[in-house]
Amino acid sequence: MILDGRDGTPLRLLPWTRPDGAPCYLSTDDPYSRLSRLADEVEADLLDSAEFVLAEARPLLADEATSEGELRFAGVQLAAALTDALRIAASRGARLPEA
Repeated sequence: MILDGRDGTPLRLLPWTRPDGAPCYLSTDDPYSRLSRLADEVEADLLDSAEFVLAEARPLLADEATSEGELRFAGVQLAAALTDALRIAASRGARLPEA
């Protein structure tokens, strides 16, 4: 967990990265700020996309006639969706109150 250098509060891991692939973080005490709401919307869109990719990949993976190229494409899309889902899980997990 990355902490804000000003007050030690946890920074929110955002669901996008910088152009160089480095993570982006948000420092705010308002979970309803414009940027927080945008991040929530992007997370929801990414999770919806992951559900779609999984639903489309399952029949391809089950069909022995699926070509190598189709399987590779499905695998790449599944890996991207899993990367997004894990990033969202890490972000949300870091924002849970400590027990």
